[in-house]
Amino acid sequence: MSAVTMSSMIAPVAKIGAVGKVARHQLGSVPNQLGKGNGMKVQMSRWKGMDEDISDDQQDIARGRGMVDSKFQGGFGLGGTQNAIMQGSDYVSDGFKDLSNMSDEGYYISKSYMDKITVHVAKNFMDLPKIKVPLILGIWGGKGQGKTFQSTLIFKRLGIAPIIMSAGELESGNAGEPAKLIRQRYREASDIIKKGKMSTLFINDLDAGAGRMGGSTQYTVNNQMVNATLMNLADNPTNVQLPGQYQVEEIPRVPIIATGNDFSTLYAPLIRDGRMDKFYWSPTFEDRCGVACGIFKADGVNEKDVEVLVRTFDGQSIDFFGALRARVYDQKVREWVQTVGQENIGSYLVNPSRDKGKLEFEPPVMSLEVLLQHGKALEGEQENVKRVQLADAYLDGAVLAGEGGSSNTEQSAVNSLLA
Repeated sequence: MSAVTMSSMIAPVAKIGAVGKVARHQLGSVPNQLGKGNGMKVQMSRWKGMDEDISDDQQDIARGRGMVDSKFQGGFGLGGTQNAIMQGSDYVSDGFKDLSNMSDEGYYISKSYMDKITVHVAKNFMDLPKIKVPLILGIWGGKGQGKTFQSTLIFKRLGIAPIIMSAGELESGNAGEPAKLIRQRYREASDIIKKGKMSTLFINDLDAGAGRMGGSTQYTVNNQMVNATLMNLADNPTNVQLPGQYQVEEIPRVPIIATGNDFSTLYAPLIRDGRMDKFYWSPTFEDRCGVACGIFKADGVNEKDVEVLVRTFDGQSIDFFGALRARVYDQKVREWVQTVGQENIGSYLVNPSRDKGKLEFEPPVMSLEVLLQHGKALEGEQENVKRVQLADAYLDGAVLAGEGGSSNTEQSAVNSLLA
């Protein structure tokens, strides 16, 4: 068949231009189905569902996996072209904490703690004439006193959507990465404020990530840059630029709240009064009873028993009572393990089947006597850590068998006391 005969049988196909619409007769022998896109008609492909889909192109790429031969997919695994470059979760900050599903009912909030955060946040959003308002609020105090949880409850009560950082993010193998991350999280909080919702940059355990714990702590470039970045934010809270961006753009001011145990380990110019407002959190007896009542409320422990418990363990931190409540459940868990058998607990806990049903058992009875008994046991474990200091004994060679010592831990403890 000649070329002339072939061309006479098939109508010429017109090219689709950027302007105007394409008539049906111009498409020749193509299918009758036509889709719409950007105000013009386009030819449908054999993947009709994908052509009519108006969702994100990244998701279209993911849906096309396996629809053509693998040699045309451009690689395998996570590096292949059939994988979406960005998922929906990539657009959400890793530091954003959604408190919308959290309830603050039944939990105790300290009045002094609430007052300090409320005043600090309010001052940073106010335009006070000729007043230097510190950008950073440093909340410090003993270990396990509930600084982070109290702050979270207050954020929920005030309607604040916090951007959270931890001490572990203040160090990196790449020089300058933590300082850049602080600026990114600050700007993310600023974007939330632009949308009409209060936000704050909340840094947990600042002294653990940027402080110096004695002369043996290595002071790295990242420690120096983290301190310098926080000082710069406190001095210029509305002009925060990312590396490589030098456009002067005024952004909303974001109050920074940081927790820690000892702020004397931080860089002294950072914690000066013009940059950081400091609050020492030492819960009173009323605060301790209020928090403990919230811990044991679901177990039906009355307030008088809680007061006796708090007085008995007066030297313990607040997290001691949370650990005490968890310790009471040990016996119930032990009974459950004996019921199902130690060799079968994996099938119940890791990959439970429908026939085995949901794991349930009755909550234990928490009387004052039971709580005092388990509390004494916890205190005994704490004393063992202080009394039996095996690291010193091992380094001194005192417990090496055959050298006048003993490998028996109990005997080693007795020998150390006699010495």
